This record gives sequence, structure tokens and C-alpha cells, in this order.
Amino acid sequence: MDLDNIKQRMDGAIEALHREFSGLRTGRAASSMLDTIVVEAYGGTMPLNQVANVNVPEPRLLSVSVWDKGMVKAVEKAIRESGLGLNPQPEGSVIRVPVPELSQERRLELVKVAGKYTEHARVAVRNVRRDAMDEIKKEQKVGDISEDEQKTLSEKIQQLTDATIKKMDEALVHKEKEITTV
Repeated sequence: MDLDNIKQRMDGAIEALHREFSGLRTGRAASSMLDTIVVEAYGGTMPLNQVANVNVPEPRLLSVSVWDKGMVKAVEKAIRESGLGLNPQPEGSVIRVPVPELSQERRLELVKVAGKYTEHARVAVRNVRRDAMDEIKKEQKVGDISEDEQKTLSEKIQQLTDATIKKMDEALVHKEKEITTV
């Protein structure tokens, strides 16, 4: 049983959570706000950063430079339908995305979204734990490890799980403060 691999997989869930959090806006423009947007392009879907550059020319404005003029409509649609409450304005191959002031209602919605992201990350960590526990039980059944080793490994995996979920909860509290602070 490789505890480092388990820890690495759990840390991956934390990194994914931080990436999702970076897409939640806090009232200021940030190019990372659009990182989670996926565009229907060339018969499939692609991340926005593979079809355009995102810049922040002003604190309340994003500028999206689409590389292929034929993709402007698809990028505009993806931004509009992203659920971020943004209203893109195309100007040739550049799309200007003003970042509106967050209302209290929108802030509360974003806190709920952050909570959902965190719950998905917790589920991912629990799945890693479940897979590891199943592996330990198999090894114990086959006789590769003793019952005592199984118990010790199970406790270590649970400690890793608890520590990872604690980090996620702390990240959620920090993001909630960031969103709700005016």
C-alpha cells in the first residue's frame, strides 16, 4: 500500500478545488475567473484558454482575444451561459466582459456554489479513501499483510482523509469571507 500515492491523489482534489474557487469572482476582474469555461469548438469542447487569451486591462473588465474569428460567437455563448453572471460584448475578435458589482444576493449564490464545489471535492477524497481501504482488505484477505497492519494502514488513511477534508473546509471558509466581504 503506497500512502504517498494516496496523499498525492487527495492533494489533487484540493488543487482541483482551488482551481474551481479561482473561477468564482469576488467583485474584481481576474483572468482565472474564466478558467472553468468550456467552449464548443471544432466539433468538440475545449477549455476557453485553448481558443483565446484572457487579459485584465482594468479592475472591472476582462478582455478575451479569440484566435479564430469564427469562434467568437461560441466563446461569447460559453461565457454568457457559464453561470458567472457575466454579459460579454463582442467587438470583432475581442470580447469585452465587464465585471459587475456583486449584489448581496449574488454573493450568497456564489457562497452556495463554493459549498457545492467543496462537497464534490470531499466526495473525491472519500472515494480515494474507499479505494485504499478496499485495497487493504484485499491484501489482508490474500495474506500479504496482517490484521494489525491492516488496522494501522486504515488509521493512517483515515488521518490523511481527515486532514485533507479539514484543509478543504478551511479553504471554503476563506473563500466565503472573500466573497462576502464588500
